[in-house]
Amino acid sequence: MREIAFIKQNKEKWLDFELAIFGKAKKNPDELANLYIQMMNDLAYAQTYYPKSKTVIYLNYLASQIYQKIYKTKRTEKNRLVYFFKTEVPLLLYEYRRYLFYAFVLFFATVAMGVVSAKFDADFVRLILGDSYVNMTLENIKKGNPVAVYSSGSNWGSFIGITLNNIYVGAKCYLYGVFGGIGTFYIFLQNCIMIGSFQYFFYQENVFWESVRGIWIHGSMEIFAIVIEAAAGFILGAAILFPRTYSRFNSLKIGFKTSFKIFTSTFPFTISAGFLEGFITRYSADMPNWLSVGIILITLGIISFYYLIYPHIIHKKNSQINVPTL
Repeated sequence: MREIAFIKQNKEKWLDFELAIFGKAKKNPDELANLYIQMMNDLAYAQTYYPKSKTVIYLNYLASQIYQKIYKTKRTEKNRLVYFFKTEVPLLLYEYRRYLFYAFVLFFATVAMGVVSAKFDADFVRLILGDSYVNMTLENIKKGNPVAVYSSGSNWGSFIGITLNNIYVGAKCYLYGVFGGIGTFYIFLQNCIMIGSFQYFFYQENVFWESVRGIWIHGSMEIFAIVIEAAAGFILGAAILFPRTYSRFNSLKIGFKTSFKIFTSTFPFTISAGFLEGFITRYSADMPNWLSVGIILITLGIISFYYLIYPHIIHKKNSQINVPTL
C-alpha cells in the first residue's frame, strides 16, 4: 500500500486518537489499552514499509502519549519529584536532543564572536561590560586579585541576589522563545558575546588562568544551565513555527508543556551555581589550583552527565521494556 493511501485510510482514526489523548473526554484504562494496541499495530506497519517517513515519527509520538496516559496512575504511586528528574526530564532531553545540539553549536559560535570582536576592537569590551566594571576589574588586577568583585557583599546576600538574577535571565531566555525562537536567540546572543569578550579581556590582561580558576567554579553550572534554557526556548519557538499535524494552538500547548519541564529542570543547577558564587568563588584567589580545578571539573561533570549522557541511558533502559519514545 502506498503511504498516502495508508494515511488516508487511517487519518480519521488517528484524529480520534488525538482527541482521546489531548481532548477533555475521559477514557477508561481498557479503552486506552485498546487504542494503544491499535496504534502500535499502525506504527509497526509504518516502520516496516515507510521507515524514513514522518508518519513513523507522528505515530510514535501518539503511541508514547497513549502509553503515558495508561500508566499515569501508576506513576502517582512514586515520588513525583524523583520521577520528574530521574525519568521524565531525561526522556524529554533525549527526544529533543537535536535542540540541545543546536544550542551548544550556537553557544560556541557566539562566544567565539565575542572573543574575535574583543580582539579586533579595543572598545568592544567596554561597550559590552561598561566602563565602571572594566575600570574596577583593572584595579583588582593591579591589586593581584582579578576576581575580587566576587568577594563583595555578604555570603547569603550574594547567593540570593545572584540566584534570583540568574533565574530571571534564564526565564527571559526561555520565555522569549514564544516569538518563534527569535527572542531566545537575541537574549542568548547577548550573554554569549559577553562571555567571550569577558574572558578575552582577562586573557589580554595576562590573568586568564586566574580568571578561569575563579569564575568557572560557579560558571560551569551557571553557563551550562543557560544553554539548556536556550534549548527549551527553541523548542517552544519550534512548536509555534512547525505545528506538524496539530493546530498551532495545540502545538503551542504541547510545546510549552514539554519545554517548561526542561526549563524547570535547570533550577537545581542554577541555585547550586548561585551558592558556589556566593560562598566559594570569593575564596578562589587563596585556593590551591587542585581544589579550584577539582570543583570546576566536578560541577561540569555532574551537569554534563545529567543533560548529555544520562538521557541516553534512560532511553535505552525504557526501550528494553518497550516504552515508545520519539
